[in-house]
Amino acid sequence: MVTWKTKCSSCCLLAYRSDRNETRKLNCSERMMWKYSPDSDPALRIYPVNLGDEGNYSCEIVSSAGNFLLFSSLTVIVPPAVTLTCEKSGVVVCQASAGKPAADISWIPASNHSTEEEVHHPNGTVTRVSYIGWVNSTLPTVTCLVTHPAINQTLSLDLS
Repeated sequence: MVTWKTKCSSCCLLAYRSDRNETRKLNCSERMMWKYSPDSDPALRIYPVNLGDEGNYSCEIVSSAGNFLLFSSLTVIVPPAVTLTCEKSGVVVCQASAGKPAADISWIPASNHSTEEEVHHPNGTVTRVSYIGWVNSTLPTVTCLVTHPAINQTLSLDLS
């Protein structure tokens, strides 16, 4: 017998009993299923994964060889949406919206004069915004580098 559970009283339970070839699904999303066939590979598949799936999972296997309990933790990473704009005042704005974890923003050419803001959203994502003044620069192009576990993105803006 194989049973997958999430750590809450009303959450998903996915079970398979090989002697009866029975599967049970209780309080599980349609996105939660067996990866292949539970008798050959009892791995859990969640597709597509979303932020609400984040958390701790347990798998219990009961067989003639004994009882086995395995724990797994799922962390969901969300790539941010990245934009680079120039305001009329000459301030260049690089924004990495709704990422998890928060993205890092840097500039080319490097600047000690950038400022950053961060907004934490209720769903666990973060928007980070970096501002740099470009009024008296002799350089025609500014580049924003966004670094994140899901993406690395470079955006350039011609300001000539």
